[in-house]
Amino acid sequence: MEIEEILKNTRKAFFAYRNGIIADTLRRNGDPHKSIMGCQLTDVAVIAQQLENNAQLAEAFWNQHSSRECRMIAPMLYPVAAFGQDTALAWCLDVESCEIADILCHRLLRKLDYAQALVKQLLGYEAQLTRYTAFRLLLNIIITGTYKPSDNLRAIAEHELTTAQGYLRPVLNSILEEI
Repeated sequence: MEIEEILKNTRKAFFAYRNGIIADTLRRNGDPHKSIMGCQLTDVAVIAQQLENNAQLAEAFWNQHSSRECRMIAPMLYPVAAFGQDTALAWCLDVESCEIADILCHRLLRKLDYAQALVKQLLGYEAQLTRYTAFRLLLNIIITGTYKPSDNLRAIAEHELTTAQGYLRPVLNSILEEI
């Protein structure tokens, strides 16, 4: 089946799982996507299980910037072994919401051998969503035990907490609790 056909069929599946109450709530709360079906993460995961893990397909979904559910499913479909550092950085810099950052970190980035190096690279950026993604990934790898926190990390998180915007504060507090 061609990628365009898979995209079309998957959008139909998203439509079948749509939830107007969630979609309206997301819109009211400023979700940046034009197309919001209001699918729950578990529903998107069920749909993803029916598809082949394929880098080209994952890229096609990721490139659907206007669709919340397409952006959600993309990290679920990208084979970990094929997700290169340049692509990882590009996706992190392309994150448009905390929800997409959370899914990207949990479903894909935390599984990468170079996740710790990616965190350090992302912390070099000033954009708040990029910093959020970095700290969210850091929290994921601390929780999974693939990163052992240091005193330096505590100092970085505490310093960031002094100037962090609202959505970053809970992640930083969680990191400090885990340390």
